[in-house]
This record gives sequence, C-alpha cells and structure tokens, in this order.
Amino acid sequence: MEKRKGMGHFLFWCVAPAVILFTIFMIIPTLNVFRMSLFERGAYSTTETFVGLQNFKVLFSDPKFITSMQNTILLIVVVTVVTFAFALVFASILTREKIKGQNFFRIIFYIPNILSIVVIAGIFSAIYKPENGMLNSILSMLSGKTVMILWKDQPLVVLSVIIAMVWQAIGYYMVMYMASMAAVPMSLYESSGLDGAGRLTQFFQITIPLIWTNIRTTLTFFIISTINMAFLFVKSMTAKGMLDVGLSFMYNQKDAGLYGYSMAAGVVIFLFSFLLSAMVNWTTKREPLEF
Repeated sequence: MEKRKGMGHFLFWCVAPAVILFTIFMIIPTLNVFRMSLFERGAYSTTETFVGLQNFKVLFSDPKFITSMQNTILLIVVVTVVTFAFALVFASILTREKIKGQNFFRIIFYIPNILSIVVIAGIFSAIYKPENGMLNSILSMLSGKTVMILWKDQPLVVLSVIIAMVWQAIGYYMVMYMASMAAVPMSLYESSGLDGAGRLTQFFQITIPLIWTNIRTTLTFFIISTINMAFLFVKSMTAKGMLDVGLSFMYNQKDAGLYGYSMAAGVVIFLFSFLLSAMVNWTTKREPLEF
C-alpha cells in the first residue's frame, strides 16, 4: 500500500510541472481569447467595453474576413490533396522500385522540411522575381522572348503560395509513408500479381488500405497545421493586402487597434479548425486492416 502511494506521489510530481506550464501558457491564454472577443478594446488600451456578440455579428458581415476564410479553405483543400498525392506516389516508388540511392532521395526530399519558413519564402521569392527570377528566365529561354510574369501578384499569388507550401511539406510525409509501406509484406504484392493485379491496382487495393491509419492521422494533423502554415507563407512571401488568410486578417485587425475584433476572428478560426478536425476524423473513419 505504501509502495503504491509512493508511486502515485512520484507520478504526480513528474506530471505536475508539464500540467502547470500547459495551463499557464496554453489554457489560460486560450480562455482569455474567448473572453476578449466579447469586449471592445484597443490594442494598447486598458479600457474594455463589454459588447457581447457584437464583434461576431460584424465579423460575419465583413467581406474581407469572408474572403480570407475562403482563401484559407482553398489553400487547405488544394495543398492537402496535392501534397498527399505526391507524397504517397513518391513513397510507393521509392519503397517498391529498385532505385539506386534511395537514402539520397529521402534526404533530398526531406531537406525542405528542416528549413525555416523565412528561408523557403526567400528561395521562392528569388524564383518568382519578375526581372531575373529563375522561373521567368526559364520561360524566356523556352519562348525565345522576354517573359515578365508577376507571380506574386493577382491572380497568380495563390498558385505561387500553393507551390511553396507543397514543396515544403512533401518530403516529411513521404518519409512517414515510406516507413509504413516498408512494413507491408511483399508476399501480398506477389500473390496479387499472380492473380493479375497491376501496380496501380495493388497501390489502391493493398497499399492504401494497409497504411490507412497512418494516412488518417497525418491528414488530420496536416489540415490543421496548414491553417498556421498558410499565414506564415502569406506573411513571408506576399505584400500586405495582396493575399489574406484567416490568421493574417486577425493579425491585421490587431495592428489596426481593433483588439477585441481581432480576438473574435481568432475564436472563429479556432472553432473552425476544431470542427474541421472532427469532420476529417469522422469522414475517414474505417475498420483497420491487419496483415
């Protein structure tokens, strides 16, 4: 009995510091965001005026906020689909095909993930530079005339950000899927091959179902993290006002001195990410397959 009690005390003191820090730096600030969304307050003022749900009423009728959320949803959908499609295909190729230097390709694909967003934004800003950027230079060489495309202006700015975000994320998820695919027994592919199944059929009927748990977990994580990544890429790569996403709208309202209004936007984005996560988990739920 004394031994069990001593173990309980030991576990309590091991967990207590993490719980205290999490409460101070995560739970309390999050609750304060919800509280501040009900007040009208300037960013540098201590005066607060309770306005109830007025901030939310104004927010949902603000065309800039609606546009920013539409841009966020567009980036989430396109970047997620493209990233996971390429990551799964590259992982399958590097796992199943006998390619020399597989570890080299793993490292090359993974490098963008260890770079900071600022570095990646600088790389793509140089690539997209209208005057002498690499992309326009290649197009000029191929067309035989000077090409001066403004890649970071409307309407191409969304495409430019999508390319940068996909390039940054593919390698990480490719390596994760390679680890899952390596655990799939080769005998399953051999027996299905004897039954006449081609590589494409094997990919969709064997590989995808057997690593579905990993796909589902990473999909939820990636979709939620894309909300934050979209803000970082937009902030680092584009001029102010050229492209707004949900978090950049919130950031701009804070800069304009509308602190309570900014917190209301933060609450909506938080609830949106929570509901999106729950929806993805529900729609991708299926019985796990064993081998």
